[in-house]
Amino acid sequence: MSGLPEGCLANILSFTNPKTACVLSAVSSAFKNAAESDTVWEKFLPSDYQMILSGSNSPVLSLLPKKQLFLSLCNNPILIDNGRKSFSLAKWSGKKCFMLSARDLQIVWGDYSPHWKWTSDPNSRFEEVAGLVNVSRLEINGKIDTNRLSTSTMYTAFLVFKLHERAYGLNSPVAAMLGIDGEELSCRNVYLDGRTGFRRQLRRTMYGDTESLVFVARRDICRRRLPNEREDGWLEVELGQFFNAEGTNGELGIHVKSVESQWKGGLLVEGIEIRPS
Repeated sequence: MSGLPEGCLANILSFTNPKTACVLSAVSSAFKNAAESDTVWEKFLPSDYQMILSGSNSPVLSLLPKKQLFLSLCNNPILIDNGRKSFSLAKWSGKKCFMLSARDLQIVWGDYSPHWKWTSDPNSRFEEVAGLVNVSRLEINGKIDTNRLSTSTMYTAFLVFKLHERAYGLNSPVAAMLGIDGEELSCRNVYLDGRTGFRRQLRRTMYGDTESLVFVARRDICRRRLPNEREDGWLEVELGQFFNAEGTNGELGIHVKSVESQWKGGLLVEGIEIRPS
């Protein structure tokens, strides 16, 4: 195959995926040259990438060679929709990723200063984040048009947040609901406060006192029900999954609601991220 013209090799590679193209670039100089081609990386970018860039805070990215553009979108999310959302790409697949900022969410009592305050955080990609002062009813809702997501893709939604060291009232479960609005939603309980003592309480609550069951299930509990630290320093907790099938139309609704009415404080919300599983 190395004897084929570079344009032909580039066309072949464009039917693979970013990971495969990078691996094949090590086969020979002919493959390497073909794998750097705009023909290849244009296919790996979303079909509407130019429209997305035109409405972003970084329209000059469109001037980059396509491989550089792809890698930039993987490593550096851009702000879109007047800074209310961020957009990026999944590195090995090129699938679309979005984060809805706190300002893009509907937060019950969010504009009432005794309960929430809007502030900035140097580690946030957004201009503002929402700080929970004191509420008994925690409710956060977000939505995104499924036409903006990659098709035939399983997505996972995450609440992205921080906890103040003196956070309180957040060691009870919150209900996470996800699905097309107007249809039946998936529902699960998740936990925002994953500090050590509470992990023991959670294991007892979910699995009783059978130590063998606790040991087997512990890794899945921590990964899916409790928050995990991200590379950017924020915490995230998995809210649920949604398969965006070909032809799906509607708004994906994502809802977080407190299960117990107790006073809560010390939560800092950056947003809700929706990314390929």
